[in-house]
Amino acid sequence: MSKPGFYVTTPIYYANAPLHVGSAFEIVGIDALARYRRLCGEDVFFLTGLDEHGEKNQRAAEARGITPKQHVDEMAAGFLDFCRRLEVSADDVIRTTEPRHKRVVEIFWRKVRERGDIYLGEYSGSYCSRCESYVREAELKEGHCPACGDATRNLSEPAYFFRLSKYQEALKTLFVEHPEFAQPAFRRAEMLQIIESGLEDVCVSRSSIHWGIPVPDAPGHVIYVWFDALVNYVSALGYQGDDGRFQRYWPASLHVVGKDILRWHTILWPAMLMSAGLPLPRKVFGHGFIYVRGAKMSKSLGNVVDPREIAEKYGADALRYFLLRETPYENDGSYSEDNLLERYNADLADQLGNLVFRTLSMLDRYFGGVIPDPESEPRGALAEAAASLFRDVDGCMAELQFSRALERTWEFVRRANQYVEERKPWSQAKDPAQRAALAATLYHLAEATRILSLLIEPTMPASALAIRQQLGIAEESRTLAEALTWGGLKPGTKIRRGQPLFPKKET
Repeated sequence: MSKPGFYVTTPIYYANAPLHVGSAFEIVGIDALARYRRLCGEDVFFLTGLDEHGEKNQRAAEARGITPKQHVDEMAAGFLDFCRRLEVSADDVIRTTEPRHKRVVEIFWRKVRERGDIYLGEYSGSYCSRCESYVREAELKEGHCPACGDATRNLSEPAYFFRLSKYQEALKTLFVEHPEFAQPAFRRAEMLQIIESGLEDVCVSRSSIHWGIPVPDAPGHVIYVWFDALVNYVSALGYQGDDGRFQRYWPASLHVVGKDILRWHTILWPAMLMSAGLPLPRKVFGHGFIYVRGAKMSKSLGNVVDPREIAEKYGADALRYFLLRETPYENDGSYSEDNLLERYNADLADQLGNLVFRTLSMLDRYFGGVIPDPESEPRGALAEAAASLFRDVDGCMAELQFSRALERTWEFVRRANQYVEERKPWSQAKDPAQRAALAATLYHLAEATRILSLLIEPTMPASALAIRQQLGIAEESRTLAEALTWGGLKPGTKIRRGQPLFPKKET
């Protein structure tokens, strides 16, 4: 039996406004993970997409004097541009207005209804338009939504409900017997506390708005946006289709979401899957937020940072590196251009960029741009330093510790720069008797640079490719573990030195 594929997802992004740098933090992390797993030879399917139904999109379209479909089509074009500029390598981008999604949502709804888990009632209570969320009175904070802080409004309408309360004990058992299901551990504890405090049935339809998927056999009702949106994870795989994708990739290996929507993914979604008789995802990970000037990004506060503008100024790789190096993925972090500039100059220009440029320059100067043979010293200090590098990085990536993986990689960058100072190739070049030692020195530096190009590829794909092109080598066809074996760079290879990868930037 073949090994199941690695299926990883971002949440689908609400299509009422362009994405900001916090969204970039989320999607770039998963892109780095997907790229890493592909390098390791795994069968990866990486999904992202857009949540296009619901009240917010209907109101945004009305405010602009256009139809909801016109509005979400414009937002979708902007999202695809966002992904392109940030080098996001998604295998699919699902839109909830697509017929393939609507078909599966209807199938899913009917399966849950046939199980007896959907019934007609009346919703009366508080509703947060910003979160598209029903809020229990006990959760309100002075009349405001506990998740986003916006004022809620009273809502009363006929609605269908999902019997979430029926699955309380099953969910508790899931959390207790499978602690890996909800991560990180401190957020798992928060979700378990919600379950143990008692679950109420959830409203899963709206009758006061029209922009959504119609409830099967119930004119006047549309399916609640969260029920609709969660199904995207199986609709994108062609659930109950005949192409084999669903069987190949479900259950999902990993859902990654913001901490504010973790409860939907670790409580409502598994209950829906239990009701529909489907296997549960293996893990759901809730990451932290990126703040600007101490606050969540908001148009009203004027602190929204467009990642496309930052990528245009510094390069997508620099932004990707900053986001994943600066903030551990499970924690909250902050964005400032000053901090990005500092990391750019210190880490990328002075350390990695300088290592690549001077290694290639010395190869050009002393060996006519040809990789020399290190026969006098096949291995050395850098080979030893690289020996444990892959194991350490691999462990970090498995736990979504992107910041630590990059920190460990940069330890090797610094070690390679230190090696230059220790060996002093400019002095070796002056003594014909040290010609063999010089060849070993520059081979080791070039090989270290090749290995670094592989380790940074998940985070900085364009820079990784540029380094290998300057080293005169093609794309690696081996798995990462094989490619990282010391000595992979062949003597006699002709380099193609180019411009510095990361020219210094001023404020």
